[in-house]
Amino acid sequence: MTTTARRIVFLGTHGQYNIGDELLLDTFLTQLGAEHQYVVNSYDPEFTRAQLAGRFSATVIDTARDRVTLLRALLRCDLLVFGGGSIIKELYASTGRNRYSTLLMILAIVTFARRIARKPIAMLNVGVGPVRSPRGLRLARMILSQVDLLTVRDDRSLATCQSIGIEPVRATDAVFSADARALLGDAALPAAGSGTALRVALNLNFDIENPDNWEPFLEGLAAALEQVNASHPIELHALPMQAGFKDHDDAEILDAFAARVPSIPFVRHELPSHNDAARLIGSCDLVVSERLHAIVMASILGVPSYVLAYDVKVTELAAMLGLAEWSVNINQPFDPSVVGDRVIQLIEERASVGAQVRQRSAELGVEAERNFEAARQWVATAH
Repeated sequence: MTTTARRIVFLGTHGQYNIGDELLLDTFLTQLGAEHQYVVNSYDPEFTRAQLAGRFSATVIDTARDRVTLLRALLRCDLLVFGGGSIIKELYASTGRNRYSTLLMILAIVTFARRIARKPIAMLNVGVGPVRSPRGLRLARMILSQVDLLTVRDDRSLATCQSIGIEPVRATDAVFSADARALLGDAALPAAGSGTALRVALNLNFDIENPDNWEPFLEGLAAALEQVNASHPIELHALPMQAGFKDHDDAEILDAFAARVPSIPFVRHELPSHNDAARLIGSCDLVVSERLHAIVMASILGVPSYVLAYDVKVTELAAMLGLAEWSVNINQPFDPSVVGDRVIQLIEERASVGAQVRQRSAELGVEAERNFEAARQWVATAH
């Protein structure tokens, strides 16, 4: 850690009750150091203040309403940092927003910080993409060409940057720097299911790349899980990585999905924090998930995942963890019986696959620690 306190504006997608995003915020502030003074944005400032209270010196501003406060903070800070997540991307049609809205917002912030406030800018361990249209690629290049330190978390992000003439540093997802103890908090690692039914943590996320395949995907997944249950009795445990903030959040989608599998016991869970999510994952035999950070947490805890690949970042993660054979692209039609067979095989091989992903996560954790050491040095010296 550095010893000189710096004033850092730290921006991300906070206060949307998304466990992965809140875990990224915790991870970055812990790794960059509690000695710094942070200004953090949030869509629910009270929620984020409670999350950080007593651990970090942080002023929390409203993402949607405190635009003037943000500009003042940029004028007064020492540096601007964007931490993790899919920062540079076109939005999917399923979000109901303009596909360029995130790119335009970030371009405005970065340009102000660079040209008016004249502050150094870092984007650390970020995802770049999907960005496919000529306009999106131009906006991405306008943003990234103004960034002093850019590290990306996967090969596809690296290739996208290189295609527009930007050379970032290849990193990995920041959460791999956390170990099981950090994820679980004060609790011990839960024992996996000891009953007759296998415990399967299920996560679903409405915002997929091809919304036209959403209903066929749900039908196919339900059929596949019924097939699994007929071979190996299971109980499903809802793993909502986002509950609230938007229509069709994970909790709502999971509740609706339960009606599609009436023969399978379905247990609902409220998960206020990433520690609660990690404890649920650790108590299960298997995770079936769309969300990236559910898969990351499961891998750190040594729980195998069957990956529901809804976009490129999750496909990349599956490949990185050696889970490509245990995944399906849910944006395209698939044979439910094939998916069912693969999940059954994963159940039967779960001990070896769990050990594999735990080992791979440990290797990625070493890489993430190196990334953060370089980031801390940059924070200490950037001007």
